[in-house]
Amino acid sequence: MIYQNKKDWIKSPNKRVSLLGMSGLGKTRLSNMLQSTFNWFHYSVDYRIGTRYLNEFIVDNFKQEAMKNTFLRDLLLSDSIYISSNLNFNNLSPLSTYLGKPGKESLGGINFEKYKQRQNQHREAEISSILDTNKFIEKSINIYGYQNFVCDTSGSICEVVNPEDPKDPLLSHLSKDTLIILIKGSKKHKEELIRRFKKDPKPIYYNEHFLNKKWLNFKNEFKVSNSDVDPDKFTLYCFEELLNYRAPIYNSIAKNWGITIDADDISKVKNENDFINLVSQYLSKIKE
Repeated sequence: MIYQNKKDWIKSPNKRVSLLGMSGLGKTRLSNMLQSTFNWFHYSVDYRIGTRYLNEFIVDNFKQEAMKNTFLRDLLLSDSIYISSNLNFNNLSPLSTYLGKPGKESLGGINFEKYKQRQNQHREAEISSILDTNKFIEKSINIYGYQNFVCDTSGSICEVVNPEDPKDPLLSHLSKDTLIILIKGSKKHKEELIRRFKKDPKPIYYNEHFLNKKWLNFKNEFKVSNSDVDPDKFTLYCFEELLNYRAPIYNSIAKNWGITIDADDISKVKNENDFINLVSQYLSKIKE
């Protein structure tokens, strides 16, 4: 780790961390709070995915939908309107909309093969965005003069790394320049994530093996074809098992590459000093 113990962390003039964990456990809230102090640069992997690597795909998808409308089609063909994505740190809807959910088109789903193509695009974009972290550390110093840096990773980072491989390229890249911190939820947090997801099931990136298995199981269980799958029901069908599947991968990342901080403790952080002290407390458990 870049900081081997509490002493290293406290004395370092440049504190750099990568926050990992399922979406909804506080990574972005904490990152926004740290950025608001003007001492921390907030690098959002999801934002980078949507604005750098998938932006053209996202906007082209908007245009395809606009072309289905006669009024908008004429304006678009005559260059009378301009269509773009307004994705930001706290609103990833353009990215989520593009990723979509597989299933019946009349229910808002997309063809399964097209869905898998978009999943692969997201995987490549996520890998590239993680590998851009060091580039943005340099930018944060050279352009903005920020002393500290927080990488707000995607909730699906666990799908593109192998924490048991000591040479894993993505985890090696992050651990070289940042302290990897897993924000770990309890059973209570898991239940809350499921409750929220049931209320508003969002598009998710899955690894291909998990996706194909759940897709086949869903069709067999409910006796439906690809084109008749209810996209929301399928996404809900996957979610709890996805949490269970990802948990040990996250734990392995923290065990081999960083530290774990409880989500309850993260939720109590109100300012920069709180965060620095909290990390110190967890690092103090490591022998100096």
